[in-house]
Amino acid sequence: MNIVVPLLIGVLYVCLNSLIREPHRRRLNAIMIAGAGAAYLSGGGLGAWEFPFVAVLVYVAFRGLESWRWIGVGWLLHTGWDVVHHLKGNPIIPFAHDSSFGCAICDPVIALWCLTGGWSLRDLLRLRSAEPVAATRTR
Repeated sequence: MNIVVPLLIGVLYVCLNSLIREPHRRRLNAIMIAGAGAAYLSGGGLGAWEFPFVAVLVYVAFRGLESWRWIGVGWLLHTGWDVVHHLKGNPIIPFAHDSSFGCAICDPVIALWCLTGGWSLRDLLRLRSAEPVAATRTR
């Protein structure tokens, strides 16, 4: 369950976000990664090291306003930060001991989606239905 639930949360995040039209979907996800950067500020247990990480993710989020790749990089950076907190710091949810571990499982799912362009389910279904037509065309 410690792995399955975070994976399902990542898939649910992707599915719900894919319902939002572009460019709002990308911009919302840029804001989300900025917020994720600040998630440990109120008690992550790494002291002053929390601030440079927030600054890095704010920069990544700013770049993400125009680029899905930057948002994906942000989620991968946050994955690493989750691992550090799971091993050395405090959990992201104070009353859930393995929450940082779960976040480290969930975040790469979101990162993969972002690194592949933050597609919508509608776009994916449209692409799948268009493939047979494209394959039958001649040049």
